[in-house]
Amino acid sequence: MSSTVKTKERNVVGSSPSRGFRSWALIAGAALGLATLSAKWSTQPSTDYAVCSMNDSIYTVDTANPTVQCIVVHDTRIADVGQLADVKARWRQQTSRPMVGFQLPWPLDFWQPSLKVSFVDPSSVVIPGLADAHAHVLLYGSVKMNVDLAGCTSKQEALERLVSYVKSHPAILNDPSRWIRGMGWDQTLWKTPEYPHADDFDTEPFLRGRRIHLSRVDGHAAWVSNRALQLMGHLPKSVDGGEIIRDSSGKPTGILVDNAMSLVPLPPPSKEEISQYFDRAMKDALAVGLTSIHDADTEHYGIEFYKEYAASKKFPLRMYLMGHVESNEYWGDRLPRLVNYGVGERLNFRGVKLYADGALGSFGAALLEPYSDNPSTNGLMLTQPAVLADLVKRFHTDGWQVNIHCIGDRGNHIVLDIFEDVFSGSNITEFRPRIEHAQIMTLDDLERVGRLGMIPSVQPTHATSDMWYAEQRLGPDRIKGAYAYRTMIETSRTGVLPLGSDFPIESINPLLGFYAAVTRLSVSGQSPHGVQGWYPDERLTRFQALKGMTLDAAYASFSESILGSLTVGKQADFVVLDRDIMTIPASEIPDTKVMATVIGGEVAYGSL
Repeated sequence: MSSTVKTKERNVVGSSPSRGFRSWALIAGAALGLATLSAKWSTQPSTDYAVCSMNDSIYTVDTANPTVQCIVVHDTRIADVGQLADVKARWRQQTSRPMVGFQLPWPLDFWQPSLKVSFVDPSSVVIPGLADAHAHVLLYGSVKMNVDLAGCTSKQEALERLVSYVKSHPAILNDPSRWIRGMGWDQTLWKTPEYPHADDFDTEPFLRGRRIHLSRVDGHAAWVSNRALQLMGHLPKSVDGGEIIRDSSGKPTGILVDNAMSLVPLPPPSKEEISQYFDRAMKDALAVGLTSIHDADTEHYGIEFYKEYAASKKFPLRMYLMGHVESNEYWGDRLPRLVNYGVGERLNFRGVKLYADGALGSFGAALLEPYSDNPSTNGLMLTQPAVLADLVKRFHTDGWQVNIHCIGDRGNHIVLDIFEDVFSGSNITEFRPRIEHAQIMTLDDLERVGRLGMIPSVQPTHATSDMWYAEQRLGPDRIKGAYAYRTMIETSRTGVLPLGSDFPIESINPLLGFYAAVTRLSVSGQSPHGVQGWYPDERLTRFQALKGMTLDAAYASFSESILGSLTVGKQADFVVLDRDIMTIPASEIPDTKVMATVIGGEVAYGSL
């Protein structure tokens, strides 16, 4: 036994003093090297980090882990979720093995870098990045940088805002040939809810004789000046899918509805203007927690701008485009198809936008029966059914996702007939056709849209904006199938209901849509039916609303495998809010502030 021990000692120490010294020098050198490496790591920390909530107030929209204490971000993805102690232990294991291949004993395990952990405030929560499933990015920027008439309670107030704008813009003030553009007027908010007139502009010296084009709040009617009417030249007696409003003598009043708006010779925006509009929209979107936007009517100039932008630099947030060309001829072969395109792979373009009818506020929504408050009209089909059916078939055959604007019960009924015919026998989850707005349906069609697996893409703030006049327009029976969001979820075979805002028609703030969805109240807490909300049975739960703004929106854009929930492997898109929108009194939701917007692991707004 003693000889064995001596042999081991010799094998360890060696018979030569110089050899033993060299062995210990190697060990000391290795330790010193590891210490140096550790010091280097301490000054150059890992890019991995964790965001945690001591209250477990991270809402994942993942049914397997609905709320967690922490999420770990590695590069652009969610690497882990769970309790802090657990994720740190798993992270420690994962970072040690690839580097060394075995676990070093103490004291040589000090080299491992620590996981950077940020704790949100106790009152704050973390939610997945918010998506707007229906918006108009460049139009929003245009409105914000031109004349915004949202909220005007009278025609005179609208004119005053217009005069103020002209006075404050010398380039326009000194050049009568410049077009003045704006959006947001809504005659239903005025004491006398009647359409304005071109002559109204001439009552103001600063507006007289100028080229003025003001879109109604819904974008489906325009109020233009007499000078604009002159530039339009000879006007047709009628316009298919549109209307030129005339007075009793047959003279145009300056109000153009739907397809008649295309008669105005507006110049397209310049590249510089497009860039300015985009930058303004991105800035405002990030500030309210948006990480993804579905652009629901991207024209040629917009597609070209987005493609060129994405090729050279990373988009501020993720964009999903629905292309649109004003033509009854098939145009899908004229557009580029883009999947995870550009720097950071943030641009996608695989859907198209078609129009069935107009809007309720301008009497353009196509109804099966006349308007209750205007029996002279049933509304307008902007695209005739036969043309629409042919276009849907062509786009479907060519592999495009088809998204159709439908407001009235007739428009929705026609589109459902077309979808049922075209997609019969198809795997509907492969193509995911969408009905944009899906505002008014018969009760039978409400059931049918769910049974067929079509995706109704809705905007909750439309309900709370329209609730003051919608029943007057539709009557007590048709209103039962209008803005029926809870019914849509309950009758859907997929349970998918993507939510959007339609900004700039409504506010860009998605939390106002969340509030409208769960309360059916105005921001002031009012409704035609009192404090319980307008048709309160159609309120969504808070989870349904959050899912609609995250995972359902991702599904509607074919991206649910990488977006929409805080799940391991998905993109690290998330938002930190200053309060818990899932538990606070509903009246406090509109006051919620975004503390940080994170996209692909990078802070795009605020701070962690």
